[in-house]
Amino acid sequence: MTPTEAAKPLDSSIADVQSSRDTRQIPIDKVGIKDIRHPVRVKDRSVGEQHTIANFNMYVNLPHNFKGTHMSRFVEILNRHEREISVESFKEMLHEMTDRLEAESGHIEMTFHYFINKSAPVSGVESLLDYEVSLIGEITGDLSRMNIKVVVPVTSLCPCSKKISDYGAHNQRSHVTVNARTRGFVWIEDLIDLVEKEASCELYGLLKRPDEKFVTERAYDHPKFVEDMVRDIAARLNDDERITSYTVESENFESIHNHSAYALIEHTKEDT
Repeated sequence: MTPTEAAKPLDSSIADVQSSRDTRQIPIDKVGIKDIRHPVRVKDRSVGEQHTIANFNMYVNLPHNFKGTHMSRFVEILNRHEREISVESFKEMLHEMTDRLEAESGHIEMTFHYFINKSAPVSGVESLLDYEVSLIGEITGDLSRMNIKVVVPVTSLCPCSKKISDYGAHNQRSHVTVNARTRGFVWIEDLIDLVEKEASCELYGLLKRPDEKFVTERAYDHPKFVEDMVRDIAARLNDDERITSYTVESENFESIHNHSAYALIEHTKEDT
């Protein structure tokens, strides 16, 4: 193909099947692309930004009278937004998607691994720890909503085990998930810090022996049931004016049972 041929517009005589009419009178709530990976740059509180790979789900509604949506436009929009991803630029992408696809509502989920460089509590040795983070955006008409979701691995130590045992107490690794609707800017690290401060102990990628002693004793001095964990985190979220609603859940992968302990709290501040 010559440059001249490449510059020619697409043949308008090619049928646009997606835009043809549908007679079944059934609208579709969500239609689009799912599980597409794309490189992104995400704002980082410590170093400005970090490069990572995100997994995207992108949907719009489809009125009853259209046969299909234009799937290629989702990918075109994604490719135009390789710049730094923030809550604000994410909102821009959400609005652009609904405008280009002539939709009344839209939904984008972006999930990625986010890395934080952590210093061990005694030796100070540095290592990276990864967290699963999602940005979730929805738009209906003029109303748009943004959520930040973080999955934070922590240590929990059983208060009952500590109380009744002569030798130590059992502990386990736990996954705490916070899904927060925000107003104003919130760093990803802010939510992670909030969760880690309310755990029996936070996790580190690398520990020396003095560090291992510290985190073991730290967890022993701060025992928490799964119920304690979600309540203490919820109390912190209640005090944060940037958070308008949230879901906090904790799953403790029990070390003495073949099942997990689980608790969840949902709260919308506008209701109070």
